[in-house]
Amino acid sequence: MPSPLASAWTLDPAVAFLNHGSFGACPRDVLAAQTALRARMEREPVLFLGRELEGLLDSARAALAAFVGATPSSLALVTNATQAVNAVLRSLTLSAGDELVVTDHEYNATRTALDFAAGRAGAKVVVARLPFPIASSDQAIAPILEAITPRTRLVVVDHVTSPTALVLPLERLVRELAARGVDTLVDGAHAVGMLPLSLDALGAAYYTSNCHKWLCAPKGAAFLYVRPDRQGEVRPTSISHGANSPRGDRSRFLLEFDWTGTLDPTPWLCIPEAIRVVGALVPGGWPEVMKRNRALALEARALVGDALGVAPACPNDLVGSLAAVVLPDAREGFAPLTERLYERHRVEVPANPFPAWPRRVLRLSAQLYNAREDYQRLAAALAEELRLESRPREAK
Repeated sequence: MPSPLASAWTLDPAVAFLNHGSFGACPRDVLAAQTALRARMEREPVLFLGRELEGLLDSARAALAAFVGATPSSLALVTNATQAVNAVLRSLTLSAGDELVVTDHEYNATRTALDFAAGRAGAKVVVARLPFPIASSDQAIAPILEAITPRTRLVVVDHVTSPTALVLPLERLVRELAARGVDTLVDGAHAVGMLPLSLDALGAAYYTSNCHKWLCAPKGAAFLYVRPDRQGEVRPTSISHGANSPRGDRSRFLLEFDWTGTLDPTPWLCIPEAIRVVGALVPGGWPEVMKRNRALALEARALVGDALGVAPACPNDLVGSLAAVVLPDAREGFAPLTERLYERHRVEVPANPFPAWPRRVLRLSAQLYNAREDYQRLAAALAEELRLESRPREAK
């Protein structure tokens, strides 16, 4: 039986959609709100973009700030977490010999931006290697702290790791790094809407997250949090009118980030509607949304793991609304498992190489539109596909 909440989304009912983590999925009521905003913008574009937008952005920012526990003036609205990471890294003044620490579980786009920034300055990227499977949160903390030296300028770390779905013990890590005089840039792409956030209390210098994932806003909605003492240093990747604006009623940080050139701002303006719509789907609001999704992710991991005879890859306290299952190594001569699961079984789920081919990890997502039956369907499809892979090859 499908989830009774599935009708709130426009997803194809023929597909078991178990990859909310990649791009999210926007509820139909939020999409309708975006359509109305776009119509309003196109009725009088100069009025909307030139006179009304700033106030609308401030309203959206205030709603988001309340949701993530931040002072509104510390939030810049950006199109995605990758853009935010680039803005921070390209704003740093690095010198030859400086060190930037990252884990080997980091999202490829972020790692690529880090390599680019370091390469321009002659700085060094230091990779902290986290075990996987992993037995405790201590095993996630220790390698990062061991990588810190007097040359460390910044640690870039996921809140929720993309390839392995680990919820890292962020509060402890930020505190330990601050005690060593090291700033943290948190790639929290998956966090908002999955985990409760209190960014002012966290104290990280920089934090970014995508609102189009677990918050379910339209694509192109994300934010960058910059601690007040670091805001004077951070510039957007596109320099525009805010750079030399004579205005003194707003911070340079907001003047620059709020207008980087003409774009469709409606994804940002729909953030309050996404918070409202998804939070209203269950009686307990957002705490209940997060609780339900985590419980379903743990149930899905157990169901698939039992079907494959695979032990959990991490303890429960490192799981959010995503869960990873270690798969048998890939074999040559077969199309990627992700594609076979979709083409042959209409199951959308990523099974990606990690840490490198032929090793691979299946990443499960759990959202309100999912039900236990979706994961039973996946388990049956996996059993069939892995059985095909395990057959001896015919002699030529």
